[in-house]
Amino acid sequence: MSNSVALSFQNVTKNFGGLTAVDKVNFDIRDNEVFGLIGPNGSGKTTVLDLVSGLLRLSSGKIISYDKKISGKTSAQIARRGVSRTFQLVRMLPTLNVKENIASGGVFGFRRYRRKELDRKVNYMMSQVGLTGKGMLPITMLTYIDQKRVELARALMSDPKIILLDEWLAGLNPTEMKIGINLISGIRYEGRTVVVVEHHMEAIRSLCDRCIVMNSGQTIAEGKPNEVLNDERVISAYLGVGNA
Repeated sequence: MSNSVALSFQNVTKNFGGLTAVDKVNFDIRDNEVFGLIGPNGSGKTTVLDLVSGLLRLSSGKIISYDKKISGKTSAQIARRGVSRTFQLVRMLPTLNVKENIASGGVFGFRRYRRKELDRKVNYMMSQVGLTGKGMLPITMLTYIDQKRVELARALMSDPKIILLDEWLAGLNPTEMKIGINLISGIRYEGRTVVVVEHHMEAIRSLCDRCIVMNSGQTIAEGKPNEVLNDERVISAYLGVGNA
């Protein structure tokens, strides 16, 4: 893991009218790190990802990626800086087949491909996520985990330096969860930085080098997963004894 900083959050704040969703957040994510964002629903985790990816604009503060400010840029500009993401709810292009859905990620992002090069990259990504032979299938014929594989492959198509995974493991059964954890682990070993929003604590323990716990828009604990998840304040107030 490199010592360089992939993402730096500096007094990051997001207000929605009178509600402060993210409140003067400060933390760094290192290059090639798997970093977890955890906390109860409504704590501000997804809002943080929305701010990084440009889906939302900051109210104040700034986000730096590899020494360059990305806050204030559009989603397209940030994607071209090497940031890609998935969403809580799987977002497919329903009129396109598997291959076409994945190919769309190689047209607009950090690295863009054309024609034969695009086709080779799509085939490679399908093999990487376990979709070999399913390229011509309509999205409606896929299982839930295969739809998630499509979304992951599409996010990786542009060869991002940073990938944001918003509850990508949610809704998977235990067998699928193991597959998903292995896929995410593989992303890190390709040299990428991975930011994971997740409620499944065993996945956080398995995957993450470090994590933070958010509540009411603020960070309340930061460190290695076992340290954070064994913090009595976190257990009692946010995770519950049964989940930690």
